[in-house]
Amino acid sequence: MLEIQNIYKTFNPGTVNEKQALKGLSLRLNEGDFVTVIGGNGAGKSTMLNAIAGTWMVDEGKIIIDGADVTKLSEHKRASYLGRVFQDPMMGTAATMSIEENLALAYRRGKRRTLRTGIHMKEREMYIKLLSELGLGLEERLTSKVGLLSGGQRQALTLLMATLKKPKLLLLDEHTAALDPKTAAKVLSATDAIVNKDHLTTLMITHNMRDAIAHGNRLIMMMDGNIILDISGEDKKKLTVEDLLRKFEQASGQEFASDKALLG
Repeated sequence: MLEIQNIYKTFNPGTVNEKQALKGLSLRLNEGDFVTVIGGNGAGKSTMLNAIAGTWMVDEGKIIIDGADVTKLSEHKRASYLGRVFQDPMMGTAATMSIEENLALAYRRGKRRTLRTGIHMKEREMYIKLLSELGLGLEERLTSKVGLLSGGQRQALTLLMATLKKPKLLLLDEHTAALDPKTAAKVLSATDAIVNKDHLTTLMITHNMRDAIAHGNRLIMMMDGNIILDISGEDKKKLTVEDLLRKFEQASGQEFASDKALLG
């Protein structure tokens, strides 16, 4: 479903601020893979997601989604392949519109817009059912303005909107980092339920080692613009934070230095 072939990305080339963010990165995801991505600051995690989404064009290499070479496609043209949830809960929704209006926008994604009025009863019943599965009481607030919701409620709604049309690839960019632990756990539980129900191919960046281990069927760790660990199957199921730290030290020759990841 996703194939990244030897991609490079350098910011501010030829200046004192030059930064090589990706260094020949290659990665392959099969359909239905749920891959968690961890690494310290500057490891290249978000740059990789932005390269996949087309936010940054890569300097070299190829990006293929579901057999289509999207390397040269602009961000808005790649959007038909992707669902994305950002770290900031405010980014994925329109605050002045209601919950059902936000869902309707997501549901009509890729379709020709018209001036006809359009949230019919059957559609509204679908929204109520999907919202009720989140367990946050949003199904009773369809006409509430999204700006009145908490950060966790908005992020859960964004997740639902990003997956409403069942994207080829779901990108989760530290989507629980701005939430308190209890709310983050609810959003992660909703993530698991949606990904598993629709068999979505997913890349989830997280700073939290425990979350990286607990979720998904595969874990990769990045450092200096490349992948240094790739753990899946039974090895991932048996993995502990201590195991992961030891594997990181063996692969990199240094200690993992992110307190946020260790204490999360």
